[in-house]
Amino acid sequence: MPHPHGPRPERTAPGGSRMGTMPTSPRPRAVALTATAVLLSLSGVGCGGEAKGGNEDLTAQKLSWEKCPAPSASEGGGTAPSPLPDGDVWECATMKAPLDWGEPESDTIRIALIRARSSGARNERIGSLVFNFGGPGGSGVKALPGFGKQYTKLRTRYDLVSFDPRGVGRSAGVKCEDDEQLDEYFQQDLTPDDAAERTEFLDNTKAFNAACEKNSEKTLPYVRTTDTARDMDLMRQVLGDDKLHYFGVSYGTELGGVYAHLFPKNVGRAVFDAVVDPTQNPVQGSLAQAKGFQRALGNYARDCVEKEKGCPVGDSAQDVEDRISKLLKDLDSKPISGIFPRDLTEFAATTGIAQALYSQDLWPYLTQGLEQAYNGDGRLLMLLSDLMTGRGENGEYSNLSAANVSINCADEKPRYTTEDVEAKQAEFRAASPVFGDWLAWSVLTCTDWAVPGAADHPDVSAPGSAPILVIGNTGDPATPYAGARKMVEALGEGVGVELTYKGQGHGAYGSGNACVRAAVNGYLLAGKVPRSGTVCA
Repeated sequence: MPHPHGPRPERTAPGGSRMGTMPTSPRPRAVALTATAVLLSLSGVGCGGEAKGGNEDLTAQKLSWEKCPAPSASEGGGTAPSPLPDGDVWECATMKAPLDWGEPESDTIRIALIRARSSGARNERIGSLVFNFGGPGGSGVKALPGFGKQYTKLRTRYDLVSFDPRGVGRSAGVKCEDDEQLDEYFQQDLTPDDAAERTEFLDNTKAFNAACEKNSEKTLPYVRTTDTARDMDLMRQVLGDDKLHYFGVSYGTELGGVYAHLFPKNVGRAVFDAVVDPTQNPVQGSLAQAKGFQRALGNYARDCVEKEKGCPVGDSAQDVEDRISKLLKDLDSKPISGIFPRDLTEFAATTGIAQALYSQDLWPYLTQGLEQAYNGDGRLLMLLSDLMTGRGENGEYSNLSAANVSINCADEKPRYTTEDVEAKQAEFRAASPVFGDWLAWSVLTCTDWAVPGAADHPDVSAPGSAPILVIGNTGDPATPYAGARKMVEALGEGVGVELTYKGQGHGAYGSGNACVRAAVNGYLLAGKVPRSGTVCA
């Protein structure tokens, strides 16, 4: 989800929830095994072996579950989660994990967890079902209660569990700029048109990255996806499960794929929904997203003009897209009033539009927001933009953007230049007149980052793993449909089981489609693996 420069697949998550949806993840990050990780996997540390912090056997730790407090500001704020429909309460705990999995006997950090106990009979319980809703940077502690009703049936046989991944929320959350600085940062021009704007853009990016290093230097080297995957295997053991049963959404599918690569024999029943393409480098991923968001915008535009009462923001689908392009061009030179005292800039409008494309339920808000913006009122589009960047109504930001950048840059090895962007800009603009420039410039986010990136793309090959259900949505803007097939191929023969959902928005299970729900529930609850190639409409 959101990343200061571009969506990296509700990879934006609970920054996600956004009016009931969860944009999760913007471009796929690159992940790979370092030599240390390879040695660790060979030695068995985290692979069912013992993880130690100091002289403590971390696999033997006992979690102290208590009623959950209100989410912290870094998790997105708000009130404590309401009781479940049957009156049970959400419980929270913290788990110790090594800061550096290469030196597991050194310092530890605390990983924040949340769970809802299984509602079914004790003898019907399968174990824990661990969720990651994407981002990277989304707080699972904040998100899971918001989506809990979707998983009522799954709760009959599982404890529902989620967590703040390392670097996120209350799990050694990364800190970069403060709220006032972030307000300023997101008001800047993130699609520079000339030399002066490019210089300002690069200076602001460098300042943001320097703030991350200054405020989180100790944590930045240890927030890679491989580190979080090792945390999940420790979590599996501490929760008392022989296998990790897992539900990953958006970036959560990448995390799940990396886990399966590191611990194939520990994979239980797993579902990947809104799938990140694990074969792409950052430029390829951003370009695919540009195409995905433009396709989703076209779907929105066609839907709008086909309404019986007509579309208030265009006479034809092309007219809707053309008017949006003109709005953004006008805002680039002359912003309009947004949420006081901030203005609706080109960037804020672009991210607000992108946010609305994560779910078809948000399309009416997009229509209303565009209609208002054409009349000089940018408040609704700015509200949607704030959801993408993790800004609360009280002006406080979660650490979504800081964590998103930190995890992406720790994972992604390439470091690009303005020359790289300019060489690709025409291709990005052809892919998307609306989102192309934004996503092209977003690839410079990790330039001058303090920590080297791990690899060009993640390794998710998982020979020997149990079947993993991989669901692609043909209308997904943030994780385009083609990524599901690529994930299936990368997982390896006999592991990935492909299911296609012909729908709109980000993800499939959350759409409520009966066919998708039946396939997922049948696998997770009864172990019934769907036929690969199944299509749900």
